[in-house]
Amino acid sequence: MFIGIGIIVLLIYSGLVYYIGWRGYRWLRPGTSTRRFKSLYSLVVALAASSFIIGRMSGVKLLGMVGAYWMALFYLLLLLVPLAHLTVILLRFTLLPQHGTQRVAGFTTLALLVSLLAFGSYNAYSPVVRAYSLPMDKDSSSIASLNIAMAADTHFGLLSGRNHAERLVEQVNALKPDLILLPGDMFDDDVQPFIDQKIDLILSGLQAPYGVYATLGNHDKHDGTMQELIDTLERSGIQVLYDEAVTVNDQLTLVGRKDRTDRERLPLERLMEGVDRSKPVILLEHQPYELDIAEQLGIDLMVSGHTHRGQIFPGNLITDAIYENDWGYLQKGDMHSIVTSGFGFWGPPIRIGTRSELVSIQVQFE
Repeated sequence: MFIGIGIIVLLIYSGLVYYIGWRGYRWLRPGTSTRRFKSLYSLVVALAASSFIIGRMSGVKLLGMVGAYWMALFYLLLLLVPLAHLTVILLRFTLLPQHGTQRVAGFTTLALLVSLLAFGSYNAYSPVVRAYSLPMDKDSSSIASLNIAMAADTHFGLLSGRNHAERLVEQVNALKPDLILLPGDMFDDDVQPFIDQKIDLILSGLQAPYGVYATLGNHDKHDGTMQELIDTLERSGIQVLYDEAVTVNDQLTLVGRKDRTDRERLPLERLMEGVDRSKPVILLEHQPYELDIAEQLGIDLMVSGHTHRGQIFPGNLITDAIYENDWGYLQKGDMHSIVTSGFGFWGPPIRIGTRSELVSIQVQFE
């Protein structure tokens, strides 16, 4: 079944690449098109179209980087080329010369492509601080308020590297948080680029009196054991909660779950056994599912990521249809759910219709 689905997806992808490539060839080809030009053009398109998959499978850095930018180009061209094609067809019914309209449509598409790439890159690499203030009806704790900094989906790897990690540390520390939470997808499918760039040393600069805590997401993968991956993070001074609960300074409880894709993760009911619910309980859950269960079990605040808010429009329409809370703030009974669009990105290094962000949560205890 999975092989059949894979073949269908590959055929659809190949058809779309052919369509985009053919329209590009019609615009680029010289007046007297040569077989050499056509062969070279076809080879370049084929290599670019396969670079993302081959780069991920082989681990070749250059192919991985080319593949990421190809995915950005492919997605944008998938939106722009049909529009340009339709415009040229409609202009055939006017008195304008056909060849001239094709050239204008081609240059307009190219200008829009470059503009959207620049705009999308800016959105991906220039995170904003998204602030939330919420009351929490827990007066058994001796603290009156709690300043939380939260970031998910950093996807540290080839394209989200040292500079982005330094940006995270600088922006988080500027908030002077009491507590730092990192609910999943710290790595971009491979821990090795994280190690090679010594990002663990950079993240060791995160500062919060109550500590730095993380859970793992569906992209936090490693060829070795999961403990080796956890040790890599914990060298940064980050405590990984892997299906466990921990009490912080006898003031509040943090519950961190394994990712939903982990077949061995425990039910939330098991993790909540023995938890003092008279004090604040915060759940780190990478994927924002089962909000009803979390609310019924007495979770006060659930922080999540994973959705990227679709990352590139119209992806946000899809995530909004899938998740009860795909981005932002939602209250269910006494429970507060906050989902971030993420500090980094996956695949194409652009964001359109969304923005990379760091979340600041000001909790006031009543």
